[in-house]
Parts: sequence; C-alpha cells; structure tokens
Amino acid sequence: MSDDLPEPDRIEGAPHPRETETLFGQEQAEAAFLEAYNSGRLHSGWLITGPKGIGKATLAYKIAAFLLTEQPADGGLFGDAPPAPTSLSISADHPDMALIRAGSHPRLSIVRRPVDEKTGKLRTEITADPVRDLKKFFHMSAADGGRRVVIVDVADEMNVTAANSILKELEEPPARTTLLLLAHQPSRLLPTIRSRCRELRCKPLSPADVAHALAQADVHVDETEALATLSGGSVGEAIRLMNHDGLKMYHDLVHMFDKLPNVDRTAALKLAESCAGKGAEARFPMALDLIDLFLARAARTGLVGEPSTQGAMGEARLLARIAPNDFAARRWAELQQELSLKVRRGRAVNLDPAALILDMVFRIEETARSVAAD
Repeated sequence: MSDDLPEPDRIEGAPHPRETETLFGQEQAEAAFLEAYNSGRLHSGWLITGPKGIGKATLAYKIAAFLLTEQPADGGLFGDAPPAPTSLSISADHPDMALIRAGSHPRLSIVRRPVDEKTGKLRTEITADPVRDLKKFFHMSAADGGRRVVIVDVADEMNVTAANSILKELEEPPARTTLLLLAHQPSRLLPTIRSRCRELRCKPLSPADVAHALAQADVHVDETEALATLSGGSVGEAIRLMNHDGLKMYHDLVHMFDKLPNVDRTAALKLAESCAGKGAEARFPMALDLIDLFLARAARTGLVGEPSTQGAMGEARLLARIAPNDFAARRWAELQQELSLKVRRGRAVNLDPAALILDMVFRIEETARSVAAD
C-alpha cells in the first residue's frame, strides 16, 4: 500500500490494531476462542462480529499472534505435553511479534480494500484480486509447516466475487490455516459464509474500558461520561468524536434543541453553514451521525425513561420532556427512519449540506410540536 495513503483498518489518532498491546472488554470472546483451541475444536473459519471500533481487529491480531507463535504439542524434554494456555497474550519480545507489528510476517495475510490504480485512492470495496492472492500466500507460507492466518478486515466490504472466493477457501481450507473474518454487519454476508464460521461476538465497551483503551492510545479527556455515551462503547468512535470536535457539536445540538418545540434558528443556521464548503468534509458526516443519535436516544427515552448518562449537560432532561411516553417514542423513531432515508438520497445526489442539515432541524421542530400537541 502506498505510503501516502491511510490504511483502511487504521483509526486516525490511534495505534493500528496490530500495534495495540492490551485488548479491553472482550474477555468472553477471548475465552471462547481459547476453550475451542484447548479442546481441539479449532475451526478453520471464525467470524468476529460487533459494532465498529470495539476491538474486533485487535482481537483478530491477538488470535493471529497466538497461532503464529504456537509451540509444538509433542511434549517437552521428558515427553510431557505443555500446559494448556490460559491467555492469548504473547510477549512483546517474541521474534514473531516484531514481524506482526511491521506487517511483514510471512505466515499472516491481510485482506482489505486495495488501491484503485486509476485513481490512486482506496477502493470502496474488497475486490477479488486480494482474495485470489491467497493462493500464492498459501503456497509460499507452507514451506516451514507453521500455522497460517488470514485476516479479512472487514468482510462486509467484499464484493460478490471476493465473497465467493473466500467461500471456496472456507469450504476447502488448507491444512493448519485459520481464516478470521471481521464483520460490522454479519447479516450482509452470504449465509453460506456465516454457516462455515464459528462466531465470536465482541460487545460494546463499558465506560471504564473505553477510558482505559483511550489512555492506552494516549488520548486523554475529561468528559468521560459524555464520550462513552456518544460513542456507544466504541473506542474507534470515541477517537473520531475527539478528532472532529464531536463532543462540542453534540453540546451545541442539545443547546439548539433545548427549547423544543421551538428551535434556536440562529444556532441552526450556524450549524448548517459550518457543514458546508471547503474544510467541512469531516464535520458534515459527524453532524448527520449526531442528529441521528439524538433521535435514537429520544425514541429510546420514550420507551424506557430518562437516560442514566448524558451526552451533554441537560440532555437527559430535554429527552425526558420531548419523549414522555411510548407514543412519542414511535414518532421519534419514525422520524429517525425518514431522515436516514433522506440523508442517503441527499448524499447520493450531492444535495447541498447546509440545506440538508436545515431540513433535518426543521423536521425535528415539526415533530416536537406534533408530540407536544398530543
């Protein structure tokens, strides 16, 4: 991959998963893999699932390092079998770890979005070529007889041809080979791929684990509750929020909606203008995501009551007021679906970002008035 292109599996401002020392919050998934390994039921295909940014890739690299540094089980000096491993952790000083961190281990292959030779940019999907290259990898890496590992990051991004090629490898996997498929939305994968893999489910992190993972990435923040709330337990999303001033943007959204069913028009115009023009490439999608999150939290509040944590000061009180019951919850959920569809259509035809943001704000105002009237 070209040095001037970001790796598609790297989050800006955080160490790459292969460089991450400690995985937080996924003890159950780690234990499930170890149990299968120690019982001799090691599947050739594993599907590692869960939302973005919660540690799926870090877990995949931990598993890969564990398998690539595997010690022979043919007994020690006196013929005794080594004790069953109780952890996936491998010493950072192990010689194989340096190769893994450098991305040059001869028995580890990473399948991800390639560079489009015509544009010089990353493709939007995993094409067949990286998967076809596995044939060469399997042949070359078989020389020393050690285990081989393939990580597909992420399998959701495979096009049809690539998915069918991976399916063939899962149907007839080479000996001593493990395929680790990461998926944000496993329902998008071929049912035949899912059926040939054992699933490891990663869960959103607790606020404490988010804080620990951020500290490991050398990211320090005071508003830990707000960050954990808005990120949904995703370290990747928490870092994105930090990188693009998402905490302040959500605070401004809550302030703008504080007087619903009336919206602060000046604040709405300021938000819309900030999402348009040069330099707003990251701010615009952030605004869309946070508005969607606000609506989702409003719908949930109508069903289960005032939230126990806040994404901004005063948010819990605001949500409880605009979503007092399950009827209001339905109205906010319907609006979320409506605006989500409008966003997809608007972005497909390159609708003016400012116009799209203002339209969303005014639809929220209309819905709040409707809820208040009922």
